[in-house]
Amino acid sequence: MTDQQLVNFRDQAAIVGVGQTEFSKNSGVSTLTLALNAITAALGDAGLTAQDVDGVACHRVGDSASAAVVAESLGVEDLAYFVDQFGGGSASHSVVGNAAMAVATGQASCVVCWRSVNARSEFRMGGSNRPAPDTTESQYQAPFGFFAPPQQFAMHARAYMEEVGATELDLGAVAIAHRKHAVRNPRALMSEPLTLEAYLESRWIADPLRLYDCSLETDAAVAVVVTRADRAQDLASVPVTIRAACWGSGQTLYSNRRSDVWRSGASDASERLWSAAGLGPSDVDVAQFYDAFTPLVLIQLEDYGFCKRGDAGSFVASGSTDLGGMLPANTHGGHLSAGYVHGLDHLVEAVLQLRGQCGARQVQDAEIALSTGQPGFVAGSTSALVLKRAT
Repeated sequence: MTDQQLVNFRDQAAIVGVGQTEFSKNSGVSTLTLALNAITAALGDAGLTAQDVDGVACHRVGDSASAAVVAESLGVEDLAYFVDQFGGGSASHSVVGNAAMAVATGQASCVVCWRSVNARSEFRMGGSNRPAPDTTESQYQAPFGFFAPPQQFAMHARAYMEEVGATELDLGAVAIAHRKHAVRNPRALMSEPLTLEAYLESRWIADPLRLYDCSLETDAAVAVVVTRADRAQDLASVPVTIRAACWGSGQTLYSNRRSDVWRSGASDASERLWSAAGLGPSDVDVAQFYDAFTPLVLIQLEDYGFCKRGDAGSFVASGSTDLGGMLPANTHGGHLSAGYVHGLDHLVEAVLQLRGQCGARQVQDAEIALSTGQPGFVAGSTSALVLKRAT
């Protein structure tokens, strides 16, 4: 898109409904059932039905029901738009950004976007009891058993820590801050406060990552409904407009063209995001950073421009990401303490915050939110959205 096209895209599409299932370690149902339950809830939240839907979009890595099957199950008769994207959390926000462009340009009128996964009871990401992924990089992983995400992200984490001087105390500050928020969230899987002592005593997963540095494998589905902003004003819930969207490249450990493996793809994509939004980091009232692992939060605080390189640890430790802080972040507890639905659950929380529907964890007078996907490591791609409460 040209700069003018990006400006014209601002606030033309809106999220008008959100839905989510229970977060659990064993849903007891299929990913298709989870998806349909979340989508039905999101449509109900918007005051719409499946008959209003003419677009469907999801992301998955061979671990969930396909977009075509979900569309058939919903009873969509004339499907005008669909996305069935291969990818994990790095793709999460691009799916919604593309849906926004589809409705803004008339390719569809109402698109449901979802992520559905039995990631604890059924398909554990990085598991070794299935064929290797059909990617070029897998030939370099297989001989060493280098498949689990904590192993892969630990490499980037260590490189970042060595580059900026971050310590285990900085990682622990992120885990503790997110747990504070989770205690206020009745949906969160983790409801007990986390102390620094407990964090430091938790078992190693992949140095420098301990247990509480890692996200929660979760069975759940979340969904959002996207339509044109001018139509949104007549629907049941307070609309939240998509001010800007970005997606772009990142890096992998295996086919990497860059030497700075500690810097994420978000450091480049964020410049386009802020330009498209006509806003900057200082305008953001609440942020939901993709937090599959604690170092990703520190890296994104710096790469999205909220603090200088190397200052993210002290930024979090000072309470800046707490309620009442400079930038309340991951207010539902994040992937670390609430549950892990690969990015779209962050988007749901961002919408609820802008609507003022988060109860004890509500950020007062929140008008602008940033929600991000995985910032570009391992998968080689990233995506993010800036949202605005409709006036």
